[in-house]
Amino acid sequence: MIQYILRKIRLFSRARKGSYLQLYRILGFYPDKLAYYQLALRHRSSTPHSARGHMLSNERLEFLGDAVLNSVVTDILFNHYTHQREGFLTNTRSKVVSREFLNRLAVDMGLDKLVVTSRNVNRTANRNIYGNAFEALMGAIYLDYGYKQCKRFVEQRVFSKLVDIDRLATDERNYKSRIIEWCQKYHLPYDFEVDEERDAASNQHVFTSRLLIAGRVMAQAKGVSKKISQQKASLEAYQKLMNNPSILGELQEEVQ
Repeated sequence: MIQYILRKIRLFSRARKGSYLQLYRILGFYPDKLAYYQLALRHRSSTPHSARGHMLSNERLEFLGDAVLNSVVTDILFNHYTHQREGFLTNTRSKVVSREFLNRLAVDMGLDKLVVTSRNVNRTANRNIYGNAFEALMGAIYLDYGYKQCKRFVEQRVFSKLVDIDRLATDERNYKSRIIEWCQKYHLPYDFEVDEERDAASNQHVFTSRLLIAGRVMAQAKGVSKKISQQKASLEAYQKLMNNPSILGELQEEVQ
């Protein structure tokens, strides 16, 4: 009990400092180990080096936070939608953890104002900086307070305040149309190859769709219908293309 009270006194004295107050407004709790959160908000473009010559950026925390976020979202969806099948849960999770969604979420939370980058970085063209910082923040919370606090943060600060989970789940974005529009914009040939087989365990038809752009397989996905498998493949390809702008140049070279 005494240790708990002393810890609270220490935290509230720290809260007078700007960094703690800014993070508290986003997190809903005071960080214990501030260094984790400062690192989570440091982009590699502004990276100093440690005494041993290692670069100090948020990339390792991003790697950790990506895994934690996937687990937390899976946990929340599994318990929220008790009667939905695996396909629905997978599709909804994909929406939540997509780079496009996390970029918007980070800005809505105000993370964009705290991320540290060099002056040479074009933040408008590099929106993934913010989604990456959100994942790194999840890694920082995990190291500071553990899994339960990560789950509480997503439930209370994301789903309760910023995201209507039920509306998001039923929001069917036509990523196949987006892919087609993207390919037409850049004059790139595309094609969907579909294979159908019967799953022996469930005795159901399973469709596998491969999306080819300029002859390159960009994504492959399975679904219980042709439409679902093509949408899954299109979503995977769309995220890949948005996260890696250099792919466009490679594809354009292949068709020349």
